[in-house]
Amino acid sequence: MNNNAQANSEEIITAALLVIGDEILSGRTKDKNISHVADHLTDIGIRLKEVRIVPDEEAEIVAAVNELRARYTYLFTTGGIGPTHDDITADSVAKAFSVGIDIDERALKPMLAYFEKRGVEVTPARLRMARIPFGAELVENTISVAPGFMLGNVIVMAGIPAVMQVMLDAATKFLKTGKKMLSAAIDLNRPEGEIAAVFGELQQRYPDVPMGSYPFYRDGKPGTQLVLRSIDPDRLAAAENELKMALAARGWL
Repeated sequence: MNNNAQANSEEIITAALLVIGDEILSGRTKDKNISHVADHLTDIGIRLKEVRIVPDEEAEIVAAVNELRARYTYLFTTGGIGPTHDDITADSVAKAFSVGIDIDERALKPMLAYFEKRGVEVTPARLRMARIPFGAELVENTISVAPGFMLGNVIVMAGIPAVMQVMLDAATKFLKTGKKMLSAAIDLNRPEGEIAAVFGELQQRYPDVPMGSYPFYRDGKPGTQLVLRSIDPDRLAAAENELKMALAARGWL
């Protein structure tokens, strides 16, 4: 299975990210995966439209998986595929798809070799990481061998950032990608309120070019970064040029 292909020019490829884990919701663990996933998907032309965090509860995971996989082209999940009793993501995804789950020989063989090489005891807990829903493709893990998987349009990955990153790279070959989102940014030493009207008028003239303003403070003084985004380089350039002209006319550039 290798679905990596450029979408047609009219197709927009979307995704959601489901972060799974009580430790994230309690604040005990600080999520480091969202920004990496967002950057990676943007780079390959997939628009991350939603991020949701749910606890280690089967009903919550199943409901979120079914809702998000129906809404977006792809759903990525992180967390809950380790060896402990609260790692229930694989079982929950299997339930969402109404398929069985069991130890998968494709996952088991390299895991056993990995354990033997390092003198690691093979325990029932560790074997849990070889349980894969029926019909899923394996997503390679080049760090600690235990794989993630892709079932339908759902890509299930580990929560450990280093492992998640190699899984995300490995899963990319399965994905259909779209046009890369381009962006242009302008930093102004003006407060956001002063430029809001000018920026809002430009957005009305370019409704197909998403625009955002992001206030900041530099050396104790307020400033604003204006960001324009588009998959069409010509539209982006036109909007950027018109914005610069409007700002220059007011002495703000």
